[in-house]
Amino acid sequence: MDILQIVEFIDETNTAALFGLITGMTFGIAAQRSSFCLRAATVEFARGRIGPRVSVWLLTFSTALFWVQAAGLAGLMRTEDARMMAVSGSWSGAVIGGLIFGIGMVMARGCSGRLLVLAATGNLRSVVSGLIFAVFAQMSLSGWLSPLRDALARLWITPGGRNVDLIVALGLPEASGLVLGAAIALFAIHVSLKNRIGIAVLFFASGVGFSIAVGWVLTFALAQVSFEPMQVKSVTFTGPSANMLMYFLDRNSVLGFDIGLIPGVFLGSLLAAWLAGELRFQGFQDADNMKRAMTGAAMMGFGGMLAGGCAIGNGVTGTSIALGTAWVALTAMWAGAMAADLVIDRRPWRQAAA
Repeated sequence: MDILQIVEFIDETNTAALFGLITGMTFGIAAQRSSFCLRAATVEFARGRIGPRVSVWLLTFSTALFWVQAAGLAGLMRTEDARMMAVSGSWSGAVIGGLIFGIGMVMARGCSGRLLVLAATGNLRSVVSGLIFAVFAQMSLSGWLSPLRDALARLWITPGGRNVDLIVALGLPEASGLVLGAAIALFAIHVSLKNRIGIAVLFFASGVGFSIAVGWVLTFALAQVSFEPMQVKSVTFTGPSANMLMYFLDRNSVLGFDIGLIPGVFLGSLLAAWLAGELRFQGFQDADNMKRAMTGAAMMGFGGMLAGGCAIGNGVTGTSIALGTAWVALTAMWAGAMAADLVIDRRPWRQAAA
């Protein structure tokens, strides 16, 4: 059964939701088994190590870049059709939002994607933090925080009503992204072997990156046969979390890729954790830990919406199509997270005073 037959059988919106579910489950299973987490990678790097967490992140990042660029060269998608690329981006939003998001994910002890994966395993801290993240993302999209987000985003936007394709803007060969992805992947494998990371973890880390390509290819294929305009997109959590929240609050909401993605990640993570015997309830350690996590989740909700995406949406999905603002946002997230680890978690002045 091809995509057109699926659309004729269950209609376009249900097909989009099904594709979101498939993409989400692929991501959820792979992310749970590999313990993929940008926060853990940035903290490890900030403390002077290129260890297992950085290795997993590099492998995910590079395989997403490789597979997505390969799909583009094979004609399975066009990066210029991606929703992220087809609208104006914000350089100021990428910098400011990325910094805020990076600080927030250190405080919440996980980015938005990681919180959803952990929530599926019974981590109640992640459940609460994830709900707060979704609420603040929605507030930043169309609620009380939207005027502030708009004002900051408008400080410096990309010209021409579109985002910037770095490969085109820099005049690089069309296969540059593929080559860069392969080079980083080889380095990631070298570092992983040095850190004695098992083959299973490497496989699932690569699977996280592969799920990004799955999302791009499926939504692009759907857009080619749909009578109504369909967005070409892949895994991200800021917008979809806000949309998922409104789906339960607004009777007029309709199904779509986002509405399938979030449950898909949850179900995939739940299944992976159950098969591995890793389902267990966990809560907040104390009141201070709760306040810290809730504050971090709120910062991620606002920062992610301002930056145009979260640690996954910008840091893996956006960078995989050479999106200019995504690379800037990812850099800002690393900087914000490393600064937060130094100032909040390590507290050098307190150590000196002691």
